[in-house]
Amino acid sequence: MRIETTLSTLMHGNQLKQTTRTGWGQRGVANAENVAAHSYGVAYTALILAPLVGQPVDVGKALTMAVLHDLPESLTSDIPSPAWRLMPEGVKPRVEDQVMESILGDTAGGDELLVAWHELHECETTESRLVGDADKLDLYLQALVYEQQTGNRQLDEFWQRPAEFHFTESQAIYEALVRRRTAQTDG
Repeated sequence: MRIETTLSTLMHGNQLKQTTRTGWGQRGVANAENVAAHSYGVAYTALILAPLVGQPVDVGKALTMAVLHDLPESLTSDIPSPAWRLMPEGVKPRVEDQVMESILGDTAGGDELLVAWHELHECETTESRLVGDADKLDLYLQALVYEQQTGNRQLDEFWQRPAEFHFTESQAIYEALVRRRTAQTDG
């Protein structure tokens, strides 16, 4: 058994508990969630969405993808999307692939985890699309919660362009979030 490699891999996962989601802080949210909390939100959302989408879902595979989806941020930190957009095209997936190789490459079971990671980013399977939808929904859920808690209007930009989802059920949940937000701001 590779105890030191396993311990190193576990430490990377633990680092996500210390890594704040920077996009929230940039928009005036004090005490913003960390990446581990977001990863939990994505996994939980995927778990709840799975029976709704009307297609067979390997829930274990979807949860694996959800838990792994932001693991590179244990080394890169949470670089917000506006910053990634300023970097050369394709740099984000290349960097994240290198990070995942370094974290999981020698880990017991790492090959299977890397397969799940790549499947997620190819976005061609039911599970990968489900996790993609869950990732977006968790962001909108969190934005609504922060607006409710703080009245922060700096989060309007998240709602300015409609989100697109792979599954009609995810789209319906997003639209319900928008309606709830509208009712709260109008009420």
